[in-house]
Amino acid sequence: MATDGIKRSSLAPPPRSLNVEKFVESRAAELEALHSVVADRLNNDFRSQRNKRRRTTGFDSRDANKRFRKRQKTGVVDKGNVVASEKDEKKVPRRIRRRVELKCNPEHGYSTSGDGTKRLRTHVWHAKRFTMTKLWGFYLPLGLQGRGRGSRALLKWFRHGAVVHDACYHSALQLEGPEDSLLSVLSMVLVPSPSAQSENICCSVLSGAVYGSAMLHHVGASFSKSVAPVTYMWRPLQKKDIGTGTEHDDVESANSTQTNECCPSFRQLWVWMHASALKEGYDALKFACQKLMDETGILINCFSLEGRLAKLELMGSKAFGLLQKILHPVTCKILKSSQLTKWSSLQHEDQIPSCTILSLAVNDPRNLPERKTAVVPEVVSNLGGASENEITENTSVENQNMDLWDARNGFSSPVEENILCMEKHCQRLSFFCQSDTQSGTLNTSSDVQPGSCPILLLKNKNHKGMIGWTIMLPLNWVKAFWIPLVSNGAHAIGLREKHWIACEVELPYFPSEFPDTNAYSSFMATEATLSDEKAKLRPPSMRALRVPIPPPWVSIRLACEETRTQDVANGHSLTNSNNGSLSLNNHNISIEGFVTRTSHMLSDYLNEIHGNHLLLFPKLPDKKSFFELMVDEAKLRQNLNAASLMNYERKLCFLRVLLHAYKEGSFEEGAVVCAPFLSDISIWTSRSKSTEAGLQIPQSSVNSYFKEQSSGKWELHIPEDSAARESHRWPIGFVTTGFVRGSTKLKAEALCEAILLARLRGEQWNETPMKERRKEIYVLVRNLRSTAYRLALATIILEQQEEDVEFM
Repeated sequence: MATDGIKRSSLAPPPRSLNVEKFVESRAAELEALHSVVADRLNNDFRSQRNKRRRTTGFDSRDANKRFRKRQKTGVVDKGNVVASEKDEKKVPRRIRRRVELKCNPEHGYSTSGDGTKRLRTHVWHAKRFTMTKLWGFYLPLGLQGRGRGSRALLKWFRHGAVVHDACYHSALQLEGPEDSLLSVLSMVLVPSPSAQSENICCSVLSGAVYGSAMLHHVGASFSKSVAPVTYMWRPLQKKDIGTGTEHDDVESANSTQTNECCPSFRQLWVWMHASALKEGYDALKFACQKLMDETGILINCFSLEGRLAKLELMGSKAFGLLQKILHPVTCKILKSSQLTKWSSLQHEDQIPSCTILSLAVNDPRNLPERKTAVVPEVVSNLGGASENEITENTSVENQNMDLWDARNGFSSPVEENILCMEKHCQRLSFFCQSDTQSGTLNTSSDVQPGSCPILLLKNKNHKGMIGWTIMLPLNWVKAFWIPLVSNGAHAIGLREKHWIACEVELPYFPSEFPDTNAYSSFMATEATLSDEKAKLRPPSMRALRVPIPPPWVSIRLACEETRTQDVANGHSLTNSNNGSLSLNNHNISIEGFVTRTSHMLSDYLNEIHGNHLLLFPKLPDKKSFFELMVDEAKLRQNLNAASLMNYERKLCFLRVLLHAYKEGSFEEGAVVCAPFLSDISIWTSRSKSTEAGLQIPQSSVNSYFKEQSSGKWELHIPEDSAARESHRWPIGFVTTGFVRGSTKLKAEALCEAILLARLRGEQWNETPMKERRKEIYVLVRNLRSTAYRLALATIILEQQEEDVEFM
């Protein structure tokens, strides 16, 4: 055996290259023998059989092409056709031109179609896998291919994995000027304003350590028209040290910034908003800046960063683990705080407070594994005491000074994908000892320098199990981050799937749940047009019942007008007394009133209409607990006796509520929320009565509950038939987001009128013993194409939390 080992080791290795001619000469006899065997089997006929030929042009049945090919065979070709064919060869096909255009990665801006519609940088990736739609000036992924189902699988990904959404259609507006002037501008247009928040939160936001959320309004009086929910953040200071709140005591803002020598308090501010409200929001901020300049003479710069910054949203239980895989920090701008040193290394997720902003420069996530991990251990262990020389050894001077706040200056693009592929190919060859150093092939692995990218990493507010992170980065780096995210296990989602997740975590979805904005009206007009076009494709006998899109919010005013004429003390404030159709003079508005998003705003509204006696309990720090208020008999007596003092000449105030089916039922988007009688509630709550029959309206009333007028507007119709009038219930709101199949606890989101909700609670508490009272309010919900009412429990959001400004 030993001798065999010696012989084997002494054998010569196989040659690195093979000469084909010498191989054929040495094997000539064997090849001739094989050729003779094959020739005998084919009878020396080596032509391919017709039945085994590949189809090349057999499918092309165009007569013009056949005639042109015959002329080519015979040699007779028209000169005009030759010239035309030469022109066609010179003109590049649209498919190739579009492919080249979409492969380009400019520093800023979007590629556009012929009608000016912008495409995302991930458009090609999404177009192969998603149903695309044209919205808000973009081609956006509506949802996964199919019939619009798949919510169960999506929620499973969300609970046990990670999902990613390309939110590059959001844009940022940048404001520059003195800090006091910027705060004055924000106080004009934001609700809640930064000055109205607690000192700890205000200082944390001003330092740039955390971001804030608010509702953007037009400049004007109280309860002015809403524009859109926004997220705003300040650029951290360099020299000025601002104390932070209790939750962020360890946060020290040491990020580099450009300070104005003439004005020491010169600051920069970003306001992020949805694409559907970008123009309106820009005009509102511009008007506020101009108004401040007219009053004080101080100039505030306001401009858009659209096409320069991108936004990726990562959600799910494994979102943070996915970030740890692909994000490898090169430098961290914050070097003074040991706590932020741990955060910048992306460890201990539970120790990072909500709404925290981490400014990082990370390696290209597409780089090879050895390049990813070469620098990270040194940065993590020596980040607290690292000097500038040590950081410079790990990254270039250009990458060290990069800051995402300097977006106007542009950012260098990442390494092209084909170069990275060639680099990986060369490394694989070298691993198999196949690299040829003597040939003229370029060894790209030594020439390509690893790139780095500045990002802002935001931890979303933990809301009802919502675990999410937001990555803000340069627009030309989106492709470089998108593929690694998806390749490492993140499931891409579209607008439909994002709406389902918003309902699961009980957050409002913009613009579907913001009927007091112009973006909602525009979006619903588009939805109505698509619904009508889809219905026209079906025969008239197969078309579903036509329902109003958007819901007729003006009909809620009719219920409020009805309560004015009723006796408050009799406990039947919403009975039926009028016949025929009731309508309002102004049908040109989507919603008459506003949606209250903060507890302070609700309290101010109740004070303005003299409605402090109403049974609405906005959650405020100095208020009693809800249980103490619920058993307060004096409050209930005040509600019954002081109703006549309330001002009815008012705007409608809507509150966002969560609806849970009492026993059964599934609520669809657009369903009407109605006020029940006490006898209606007993049908479901009484043990002696059967709920099989329930409460229903006649089939004829389903078609006539809302009637479409010749002008295209919908109005509420009161039935004249006595039997139909008995089952008629007044509307107090509408469902904005229906049940999501697969959710652990089915719930819907709706907007209901505040005063009508308070009156319903007073009626129900007045007839219920103190120990049996509930904080939820009994309401009836009916899908617009159904005859059955379902009992539901409505929970007012602002009674559970002080603010309702978070959104998706």
